[in-house]
Parts: sequence; C-alpha cells; structure tokens
Amino acid sequence: MNIAPALATSDEPVEDRAKAIRDSLRDAIIDQRLAPGTKLSEADVGDLFSVSRTIARAALQMLSFEGLVRNERNRGAFVANPSPEEARQVFAARRVVEPGIMGQLAGRLAAEDVAGLRAHLEEEARLTRERGPSARRAEIKTSGDFHLRLAALAGNAILLKFLEELVARSSLVIALYGRSGASSCAHGEHGRILDALNAGDGVRAGELMLRHIDHIEADLDLRLRKGRALKDALER
Repeated sequence: MNIAPALATSDEPVEDRAKAIRDSLRDAIIDQRLAPGTKLSEADVGDLFSVSRTIARAALQMLSFEGLVRNERNRGAFVANPSPEEARQVFAARRVVEPGIMGQLAGRLAAEDVAGLRAHLEEEARLTRERGPSARRAEIKTSGDFHLRLAALAGNAILLKFLEELVARSSLVIALYGRSGASSCAHGEHGRILDALNAGDGVRAGELMLRHIDHIEADLDLRLRKGRALKDALER
C-alpha cells in the first residue's frame, strides 16, 4: 500500500513525523476521502504509517486542535462532523475577525508584501483552471492561505492562531457542503480586497471581506457527502 507522500521517514524527529501524518490525514479529510464521523484509532493510524501509537496520538491531537478531529471520552478520535449550525458559527466568527485585520493592514503593506500576495493570486488562478481531486484540494488550501497570509502580515500572533483554526474548519465545511465543487474563495474577490488594502482603504477592504465571506457561505448546501474508510482513503 502506498501512503500519501507527506509521510516522513523514520529518521526524522518525532514531531516532524507526527506533522507529516497530520498532513496526510488532513488532505484525506478535506478531500472527502475520509467521511465525517470516521473513527481514527491510534492503533490503525500507527499501523498504516508504521509508527508508534505515541506518534499517531500526537498527529491526531494536532488535527483536534485544528477542529478537524474530535475526541470523545472512552471512544477515541473521529473525523469532525460539523453540523449546519456549527458551519454558520465558523463563518460568523470570521465576519468578526477578518474585517478587523483589514483595518490593521490598510496602507501598511510594503511593496514586497503586495508583490508576494499578487504572486499568490496568480497561483490561485492557475489552480482554479485545473481539474481533479488533487487540484481541488490544493485550490481550497491556497485560497485559505491567502487569508492567513493577510493575518500574518498584521503581526498579531494570537489573531493569526485563531484564524488558522477558523480557516481549517472552513476548509472542512467547504469540502463537505460546497455546491460548486470548489472553495468559492474567488480569485477575483481576493484581488479586489488586495487592491483596497494597497490603496489604504481599510473600510472598503473590510466591506469586501464581509461580502466575500458571505459568498463562501452562500455556496454551502449543508448536505454531508459520503467518504471512504480510513484504510481505503489513504491508498493510492
């Protein structure tokens, strides 16, 4: 059986190996190869990746921190199964957080920051044109990363950490409920937000961000899609 390429070698530090497993499981969750509610036992994860249960537990804990896995007492870890109400709460939280980030950033982006963000938008556009599960997964991740890059440039580590969790949860919700089959985090909307920030118009950037988040949520049909079992989801 071939495991996703994120798997680290046994010579790497424990934390790096746990992160590699986390990345493989995260991809399978967001790509809907692991259905919501799928049990992720430490023993099964350890066997699939040929690591100890300690390393498997660390990887699952990382996913739990991101909101992609839930731990139930005396039952173990399961792929998160966000309800429609939980999905709405995720986007409600983003509406509170992200316009504030726009206000902090407006007119403060250095030329190299703007250039880096525009290059990121070009990559988004390229992925949007591609087809297939791997391209879709990459497009969802790249779109979410745009929001995280803005938060990182704002320089508030606590705010960034909070948004990292919200974006991870959003990615799961989008993968499960998105009608369009894409992230709906439109490249064009990102470009307009960046233009407003570069022009120093924080109010406009905040308004565009709110409208953008509304569009993402409007694409949700709130119906769960069926995934596959853990072993099959990680096979190629």
